[in-house]
Amino acid sequence: MIFLGCTKKNTENQTTTSSEDSLSAYLSKANDFSSSTKKRQEYIQKAFTIIIDQENDSLQRVNLFRVANRYYNLNDWKKYQEIAKIVLEKSEISKDTVSIAKAYSYLGDYYVSQGVSDTAFTYYFKAEKIYLQQNDNINLAKTRLNKAQLQYKESDFLGCEISAFKALRVLKGVNADETLYELYNLLGLVYNELGEYNKAIEYHNKALKSLNENPTPIEFQSMATSMNNMGFVYQNMNQHKKAIPYFQKGLEQKKDLIIYKPFVYAILLDNLGYSRFKIEESSGLPELFYESLRIRDSLQLTTGIITTKIHLSEYFASKKDVSKALQYSKEALHTAEKSKNRRNYLLPLKQLAIIEPTKAAEYNKEYIHINDSLQKAERKMEEKFTRIEYETDEIKQENTDLTTQNRNLVYIFGSILILGMFLYIIKAQKAKNRELLYKQEQQRANEEIYNLMISQQNNVETIRVIEKKRVAQELHDGVLGRMFGVRMNLDSLNKINDELASEQRNSYIIELKNIEQDIREISHDLNREKSELINNFVAIVDILFEKQNKTYNSKLISHIDSNIKWDLISNAVKINLYRIIQESLQNTNKYAFANEIKVEFKKGVNELLLHISDDGIGFNVNKAKKGIGLQNMLSRVNECQGTFEVKSKKGEGTKIKVTIPN
Repeated sequence: MIFLGCTKKNTENQTTTSSEDSLSAYLSKANDFSSSTKKRQEYIQKAFTIIIDQENDSLQRVNLFRVANRYYNLNDWKKYQEIAKIVLEKSEISKDTVSIAKAYSYLGDYYVSQGVSDTAFTYYFKAEKIYLQQNDNINLAKTRLNKAQLQYKESDFLGCEISAFKALRVLKGVNADETLYELYNLLGLVYNELGEYNKAIEYHNKALKSLNENPTPIEFQSMATSMNNMGFVYQNMNQHKKAIPYFQKGLEQKKDLIIYKPFVYAILLDNLGYSRFKIEESSGLPELFYESLRIRDSLQLTTGIITTKIHLSEYFASKKDVSKALQYSKEALHTAEKSKNRRNYLLPLKQLAIIEPTKAAEYNKEYIHINDSLQKAERKMEEKFTRIEYETDEIKQENTDLTTQNRNLVYIFGSILILGMFLYIIKAQKAKNRELLYKQEQQRANEEIYNLMISQQNNVETIRVIEKKRVAQELHDGVLGRMFGVRMNLDSLNKINDELASEQRNSYIIELKNIEQDIREISHDLNREKSELINNFVAIVDILFEKQNKTYNSKLISHIDSNIKWDLISNAVKINLYRIIQESLQNTNKYAFANEIKVEFKKGVNELLLHISDDGIGFNVNKAKKGIGLQNMLSRVNECQGTFEVKSKKGEGTKIKVTIPN
C-alpha cells in the first residue's frame, strides 16, 4: 500500500521576479535539487537572515513559510520546527489566524515525522478548527486529510474513514483535484485493511477516474501508485490473476519510477513476483524479489526489506529448499530486531513457525505477545485521538461559559445603574425602561437554552464513546485471544498430515465455529450475552475451570457456595462475573507463573463475594492500574454497582476480591 506523497515545494511559484532580488534568488537556489545539500542549506540561511530583520507583517510571515518549505524538502526537521514556531509566535502577536492555522499544520507535519502522533493530531485539530471558522474549505479538507492519514498510520481505521468523508463533504464544488485523489486513494487503503474489498476497489476506481480527468505531475507517479494499490486489493482477495495486470501496468513507466519514486518501483516488483509465485507462474522468479530487495536495501526501507525476504522464504520453501527459506526468515527477523517498529516482528515470526515446526510454539507465543501489545497501543492511540477532540471542545465550551458569565455580570451591573437612573426620570419613561428590561431577560433566556443544547450534544457524544468502549471490551475479553491462539496453532499444523494432527485440526475447527457464533451474537445484539452463560452459570464456570486445569500447569482449586441462589441473580451480573474470572485467569496464565490458583464464590449478608488468588510472582498494583485487563474488570464491577479490590506484591502472589450487592 502506498500514500501519495507531495512535497511542499510544489505549492509555490519558484520563479524569480528579478535577478536583482537577492531574497528571491536565495529562495530559488535553495530549491535547486541539482545543488548539494550543504549549498542549499547556505542559501536558506542567507534568505532567513534577510527575512528575520524585516517588520512583522504578512509578507514576512509568507517568506518564513517559504523558508520552512525548503527545510522540509531537505528533511531537516529540526530547522523546519524552529521556523514553524517562529511563524506561530509572530502570527499570534499579529492575531493573524490564517498564518496561525498554517503554522499549526506545519507543526503537525513535524511531529508526524518524529512519530509523536498524539501531538501531531492536536496541532492538526487546532488548524482544522480555525479553517472551519473561516470557511476555508480547501485548507480544511487538506487538514482533515492530514488527520485521516495520521489515523490510518496508527490503525485507527474508523477514525480515518470519518475524517476522510468529512474532508470530501467540504470539497463539493471546490477545485482541489489533488486532494480529492488522495482522499479516494486513502479510503481505498482503509477499506482494504478492513477487508471490505468491494468498497476498496470502488474508491481506487474513483481515484483512477480523478487521475484520468486531472493528471498529477510526473514526479508524483500517481498512476503507478494507484495501480499498485488496486492490485494489492486483489492480492488480498487471493485473486492473483486479476492482480498481476495492475502491477504490470504500474511498471510501464519504469524509467520515471526509477528517477522519481524508486520505492514504488520496488513495491511493484515485489507484488508482481509474489502474485506470480502464488499462481505457480515461474516467469521472472526469483529475480523480481532480488531486484526489489536490492532497491529497498539501498533506500534502507526496513519494512519493505522484511516483506521481500519473507516472500523469498516462502518461495524457497515451496521449492523444498528449507535451508534458504530458513535463512531469509531469520534475516527478516534480525532486520526487525534492529528496527524501532515492533510490527515488523510479526511476518518473520509467523513464517518461522511454519519453517521450523519444532519451534512453532515458541514463535507463536512471541507472535501473540507482540500482536496483543500492538493492539493495546492502537486502542490507546485511538482513545487519545478521541480524547483530544473531546477535551479541546470541552475547553472551548468552558471559555464560552466564562464569557457568558462575564456578560451576565455586565448585564446585572448595567441593570442596577439603569434602575438608579430610573429614579430620576419622569414617569413617562417607565414604559420604555420596562421594555428594555424585558428584552434583556429574553436574551439571557435564549443564552441559557443555547447552553443546554450544547450540554445535551456533549452528553450524546459521551454515551457514544462509552458504547464503543463496551463493544471493544467485549471483543477483547471474549474473542480476540481465542482467535489468535487457534489461528497460530492451525498455521503450525499446516504441514503435518498424521492422524493426531488431523484430530487437532478438527478440534480447532470446532473452536473456530464457536468463535464465529460468538461474533455473530455480538453483531446481532450488543446487549445480549450467550444463552449458556445466562441459563446455567455454574456449569459454564465449571467448564472454564476444567479447561484451565487441562491447558495449564498451575492447579486450579474452586469452591462455589451451595447456598447461593443463582436464579435470583441477574443475567448481567452473571455475565460480568464470568468475564472477570476469565480475564483474571488469562492474566495469571500470561504473567504470574503460579503453581496454584483459587477461585471461590461465597454468599454474604445481602451480597455475593468472589475471591480469586494465586501464589505467583505478583506485581506492582499502582503501575498496573492503567492496564486494560484491570480496567476491564473494574468496569464490569462498576456495571454491577459492586466493589473491586486488588492486593499484590512482587513475590507474594495476587488476591482479587469482588463484592456484588444482592
